[in-house]
Amino acid sequence: MSEFWLISAPGDKTNLQAWERMNTVTSKSNLSSNSKFHIPDLKVGTLDALVGLSDELGKLDTFAESVIKKIVQYIGEVMEDSKDKVQENLLANGGRKDKMKCLKIDLISYLTRFEWDMAKYPIKQPLKNISEALAKQVTQIEADLRTRSAAYNNIKGNLQNLEKKTVGNLLTRTLADIVHKEDFVLNSEYLITLLVVVPKSSYVQWQKTYESLSDMVVPRSTKMIAEDAEGGLFTVTLFRKVMDDFKAKARENRFMVREFYFDEKELKCEKEELMKLASDKKQQYGPLLRWLKVNFSEAFVAWIHVKALRVFVESVLRYGLPVNFQAMLLQPNRKSVKRLRDVLNAVFKHLDEVAAASIMDPGMDIPGLQLSNQEYYPYVYFKIDLSLLDGS
Repeated sequence: MSEFWLISAPGDKTNLQAWERMNTVTSKSNLSSNSKFHIPDLKVGTLDALVGLSDELGKLDTFAESVIKKIVQYIGEVMEDSKDKVQENLLANGGRKDKMKCLKIDLISYLTRFEWDMAKYPIKQPLKNISEALAKQVTQIEADLRTRSAAYNNIKGNLQNLEKKTVGNLLTRTLADIVHKEDFVLNSEYLITLLVVVPKSSYVQWQKTYESLSDMVVPRSTKMIAEDAEGGLFTVTLFRKVMDDFKAKARENRFMVREFYFDEKELKCEKEELMKLASDKKQQYGPLLRWLKVNFSEAFVAWIHVKALRVFVESVLRYGLPVNFQAMLLQPNRKSVKRLRDVLNAVFKHLDEVAAASIMDPGMDIPGLQLSNQEYYPYVYFKIDLSLLDGS
């Protein structure tokens, strides 16, 4: 299960014993896998500032998560036929130790071994500065994603439109890759070559009647130059002045004349445009996918730092000063979520008896605890849902 619970409780002796109890029960009953979540000594500032920051971080958390999901979705779109390989491209920059700095690791490993990036987010600066740096970074990634995806989508869309013309039946598809100069009488003042789509069942009828559909049709001028499942594409040469009459008679006999006139330059341009777009798409694919992978990692790392900041701020607001709390990352067993919640509430109910009571009795109405429908527990709690990234 790729859902994690990031929780915290005070770090005093009594609560450390509660942690031990919780760890013992959850491991014995296989309720969850637990690991300590290390948050450095950040600058607290004033409690007023923390209250305001708590709201801002909530919004930033939601925004960062949405940007990550957009990147994942777009990686899937870009990889097209290899969508099953999207997951292996979702990696995060590894531990902060020098030898691991360039190592990409899977998201669960990054989460369970989380270390604050001191170089990118120095902890001697105020919390608001760290929050603003994270917001700026994620906002820039989203803006760049919009620009890059629009450019790639434009090429991809134009290419698809041209490719669509090469499929379909002979009545609708492009003829640029079918016709040749030799198939036509060109540059004649009197004669013109038409292209006629004839149903398969009418081939014999066409051969017998095309010369008599109108006056002035050149005898033995028809030739089939292409065929699909439904019919064939035939040339026929006739005098220009009978063209409209021939078209009308052909239509009466279910022979459809294509509105096509051979223009070598135009056909060459169409072929070159198709090749150019295919080449542009191929050239952009590699750099774009690399950018998406790098910036997925950047956005994911920023998101988890936002989660760490939220735990720090909420823990100080809940448990007071001096700063003394322990953060823990739990990966619940899918089948034991309710049981795990009950164990946590039992172990930590002393932190907030009123909240614990309301959880045990959901019908209980407690003034001041209507927290806009967000989940509230006696301990600090934030969910990290990695299943959002894999559709599971």
